[in-house]
Amino acid sequence: MSSIAALDSKSTIDLFNDYVIPNYTRYPVSLVKGEGSRVWDAEGREYLDLFPGWGCNILGYSPPAVVEAIQQQAARLIHVPNTWHMEQQGRFAEFLCSRSFGKAFFCNSGAEANEAAIKLARLHGSAEGRFRLITFERGFHGRTMGALAATAQPKYHEGLGPLVAGFRYAAMNDLEGVASLVDDETCGIMIEPVQGEGGVRIPDPEFLQGLRNLCDEHGLLLMFDEVQTGMGRTGEWFAYQHTGVEPDVITMAKGIAGGVACGAMITKDQYAGDLRPGMHASTFGGNSLAMAAGLATGETIEREGLLQSVKENANYIRERLEVARTSIPIIRELRICGMMIGIDLTVPSTPAVGKAMERGVLLNATQDTVVRLLPAMNISREELDQGLDVLISVLHEMAEAE
Repeated sequence: MSSIAALDSKSTIDLFNDYVIPNYTRYPVSLVKGEGSRVWDAEGREYLDLFPGWGCNILGYSPPAVVEAIQQQAARLIHVPNTWHMEQQGRFAEFLCSRSFGKAFFCNSGAEANEAAIKLARLHGSAEGRFRLITFERGFHGRTMGALAATAQPKYHEGLGPLVAGFRYAAMNDLEGVASLVDDETCGIMIEPVQGEGGVRIPDPEFLQGLRNLCDEHGLLLMFDEVQTGMGRTGEWFAYQHTGVEPDVITMAKGIAGGVACGAMITKDQYAGDLRPGMHASTFGGNSLAMAAGLATGETIEREGLLQSVKENANYIRERLEVARTSIPIIRELRICGMMIGIDLTVPSTPAVGKAMERGVLLNATQDTVVRLLPAMNISREELDQGLDVLISVLHEMAEAE
């Protein structure tokens, strides 16, 4: 048997076991096809996915307008380096910045976007010897070494020291604690306007305003990590737009290109020049394929009125879960911001994921006790009901077992 024939005879799971580094905990399922909020495995079983692509599939699987944009762009031009101008990159930058502010830098992931923001803050403060950043407990900013050091969760640091120097960690909603960490070497503050991996935790609006005031007083950059919240997931284009607090920098990735790898950092005009030529780059960042997908994603959100749909569906989800909460004592707290839903339990949340998957619904568990949902912005009310019925049934069973 030839080597190619031998590979063809192996199952997908066998191939992974033999040839793929096991740095992920994977379910024994091979997904082969997706459409909207539904996905199918190699055995033909259908699942309703309430956490599609870990939040990257913000319009669900294979959204038609994004697929068409990718197909057309791939036939013309997939990639050219950033030493050239590309129409698609300029158009997508205009789309994002006209709905926020400033100028954009493109990359491929949230970690890359946050690395760019960290560099920008240090470059801006370098003339005065400023290099320190303040970030927040339970935050998550990525797994590259700079973004990892910005992530104030010790479990992600194990075995990887020494970490990149210059980061100080504060408790969210403790403005006095943050102020006590500011010194002459501080260049910025980075925070998620909604902590995603941290359990869908939402800072107090007055705390964010306090951070804005603190940054203005000390000449620091206020940076919002909107990797999960950006591109309309919360019912506004960006989560900061709920707060009345405008940061100096926002980072984004996950769903901004409808499932195609894409990240971006946007900064106000007066800071854009600090990221001068030669100081930062991304080989594939801003490639024509990702830009076409991103523009198609944004245009679909506007054309289909999905920002309003997110708000309406978020209210509906809250109503259903609040009713369920009255009879499920293991629900400690509900935290909901648009299509970001965190259900904090008094028991471990991982069993809920397995029980729901057995019934054809895909969820996520994070921070030990939180069931997390990041449904597609265009999920139907009928699909929401189906998913919530299963979730509520699972939580009832878990409560009865306690």
